[in-house]
Amino acid sequence: MDEHYRPSDVEQQARTFWEDNNTFTVQEQPDKPKYYCLSMFPYPSGKLHMGHVRNYTIGDVISRYQRMQGKNVMQPMGWDAFGLPAENAAISNKTAPAKWTRANIEYMKNQLKQLGFGYDWSRELATCDPDYYRWEQWFFARLYEKGLVYKKMATVNWDPVDQTVLANEQVVDGRGWRSGALVERKKIPQWFIRITDYAEELLNDLDQMEDWPEQVKTMQRNWIGKSVGVELSFPLKGRDDEALTVYTTRPDTLMGVCYMAVAAEHPLAREAAERSSEVAEFVETCRNQKVAEADMATMEKKGIDTGFQVIHPLTQEAIPVWIANFVLTDYGTGALMAVPAHDERDHEFALKYRLPIKQVISPSDNREIDTHEKAFTEKGTLVSSGKYSGLTSEEAFDAIADDLEQSGIGNRTINYRLRDWGVSRQRYWGAPIPMMTLEDGTERPVPDDQLPVALPEDVEMDGVRSPIKADPEWAKTTVDGQAATLETDTFDTFMESSWYYARFCSPNYDKGMLDPAAANYWLPVDQYIGGIEHAILHLLYARFFHKLLRDVGLVTSSEPFNRLLCQGMVLADTYYREDDNGGKIWISPADVTIERDDKGQVVRAEHKDDGEPVIAGGVTKMSKSKNNGIDPQAIIDQYGADTVRLFMMFAAPPEQSLEWSDSGVEGAHRFLKRMWRLVSEQKAGGDVPALEPDALNSDQKALRRKTHETITKVSDDISRRLTFNTAIAAVMELLNDVNKLNDGEPQSRAAIQEALEAAVLMLSPIVPHICHKLWQALGHDTAVVDAPWPEADEKAMVKTEIQVVLQVNGKVRAKLDVAADIDKASLEQQALANENVQRFTEGKTVRKVIVVPGKLVNVVAN
Repeated sequence: MDEHYRPSDVEQQARTFWEDNNTFTVQEQPDKPKYYCLSMFPYPSGKLHMGHVRNYTIGDVISRYQRMQGKNVMQPMGWDAFGLPAENAAISNKTAPAKWTRANIEYMKNQLKQLGFGYDWSRELATCDPDYYRWEQWFFARLYEKGLVYKKMATVNWDPVDQTVLANEQVVDGRGWRSGALVERKKIPQWFIRITDYAEELLNDLDQMEDWPEQVKTMQRNWIGKSVGVELSFPLKGRDDEALTVYTTRPDTLMGVCYMAVAAEHPLAREAAERSSEVAEFVETCRNQKVAEADMATMEKKGIDTGFQVIHPLTQEAIPVWIANFVLTDYGTGALMAVPAHDERDHEFALKYRLPIKQVISPSDNREIDTHEKAFTEKGTLVSSGKYSGLTSEEAFDAIADDLEQSGIGNRTINYRLRDWGVSRQRYWGAPIPMMTLEDGTERPVPDDQLPVALPEDVEMDGVRSPIKADPEWAKTTVDGQAATLETDTFDTFMESSWYYARFCSPNYDKGMLDPAAANYWLPVDQYIGGIEHAILHLLYARFFHKLLRDVGLVTSSEPFNRLLCQGMVLADTYYREDDNGGKIWISPADVTIERDDKGQVVRAEHKDDGEPVIAGGVTKMSKSKNNGIDPQAIIDQYGADTVRLFMMFAAPPEQSLEWSDSGVEGAHRFLKRMWRLVSEQKAGGDVPALEPDALNSDQKALRRKTHETITKVSDDISRRLTFNTAIAAVMELLNDVNKLNDGEPQSRAAIQEALEAAVLMLSPIVPHICHKLWQALGHDTAVVDAPWPEADEKAMVKTEIQVVLQVNGKVRAKLDVAADIDKASLEQQALANENVQRFTEGKTVRKVIVVPGKLVNVVAN
């Protein structure tokens, strides 16, 4: 073998072998245990970033390890290819989204191959391919037939100048990103899928998902947001048979209602707006405000009195109805009962508009509170609540709910925060929604024999209207001899990413959405890997989709992913200079020369171009906005893919953030060179004798014991704990011990051979290219990728000798190597015979000998 480690040559040879032998191409093998490992597929934006590299390296390490366990391992890869960024890039680059997307796929696919990921490329898919979204359209039609799809008016962001719907990310400071016009809130028809029909099952099944991070399950529980409360009606004063219906989880506060609040689009608000120009102006203002819940919590609370009143169902008091900007039409009934003494938002509003604040709950511990100063939101004991006074909040819940139900003005209700999934998008680059409108106005799914409804790809983007909306001819079609018009909205891209994992099981199957035999062999996914930012929407939608697939008979399992790992972010240093206006001009770390102190802190940073200082902005997530991304390609070109993989797995546990470090990368590269040197020296020594365990001396036995202890630890670290950093550290320790045993003895070389082979096998999932070559250099004809995982020998880990500390009057005077099974009397005898012990007891009388088996002997003498 070459004396020097040359990564580019080594890695090309390994990749050529895998490709020539179709190493990672798999088929169903019912007689063999399967393992499906999947990393969230990337959006083909142009180049891989370090977040991609980390995610996919984790998946590849797990896949290769499971393969060595004798399992039939599938690890596919594809492309989440639809979406708004492609449209924006197409406009900027004056090209079509399809062309831009497919060029990016080709480039990124080559990068993935350079990193040595063991993907079954025969299963590759791109969600923008008609052969993929055809089946999504087919499935949508099945859901429509089952009553799980419906159309209703929904509020969207509307640009009045460009005459188009904008995604939330296209609204910048309340204005359209291209036109600069103030964005309006407008209602248009949208398609929805009834995910709320599955809310209870989605919630309950989280309890069975033992191998998901608790944080993710909590996030999903909160998003589904199950609550038990009461829905009740407040009769509208002066109007027979009309009432304002609200839902509350705190009926114990009912006696403290001081005003009602309705959304700006509530029928009462619209009626009030027709009567008053002031109300109309306020309603119009609300229509154009941000409606994200995070914004609702922090924005200024504003409102106006409608002039309407309702009657309290228990006290018969008249209560004013206000329009409030913090009430949303899409949530609940679009109206709420406001109890300012016991709700912070209601309290803030009441103080601003000088509305009454009535305390009806007191602390259970009788401490003093002032609800005019601050809302008391805890549960407690009812006061000023008529016959309910003195009850606890829990007791009052049932008592008041019972009375409302008996009176016919309320009932217990289970509510969910989760809302039905709106899947309509008015963008072009997405899968067309497979619905059509006939001449008589009826809507129906596009017939199966007319699928896919294909998106035209040779288009020009003007940045205003979707090409399929701008071209009336595209939407014209016929069905059963009747003229019809195709839907010009496209699917939310979460649709494509919600079932790609299942299509990977049979990506070329043309007789249906899934081949049930293949799907039920591979599914559910054994290990899923991706960022925590996908914890709610993507993962929830995928779980929902899987249950839909089950209910139409395509799969038999109820959950798509058995085990979930959410990898941490990749962080890097940031540097900047300030411009004349105080703004920050971010400078790439690659363009900065850095001087650090002994503790690694930056003491000076200067730009490579001009030598002038730059400001260190701290460590943050790699991003384009901070210009602190590290190009994986540059690191691969300099050090090789294995160095990148090793650093990524060694720098931090997978679920924690990883801080990029140039010195860490260099250290990873040095380790690989050291491992190469150890194997090279072993090979240069000629033939290695057979290992004879019974003939080993103590040093040789120690190395052999270390080898098998390392196998035990690394096996657990990779399979159960998924702590690749500690696994690598253990192998590094083993190779340190190999380096120390350099006496040239035949059995030393045999013990070293065993240690090196174990190290190469254990590191092969992490640094597969170099291990491919080193395994051959160690004398093996078969490829390391086909080798089984090493097995620990329990006998080798039994210590035949131990080291005992010898003390005289509590002070360490010597250390003694003895047989591990030595008896107490013999240990005491050897201790007293020790030369150093005798020196320190000379002329003294030994009063006592204290033996701690396996640890120490303390001789007490005076």
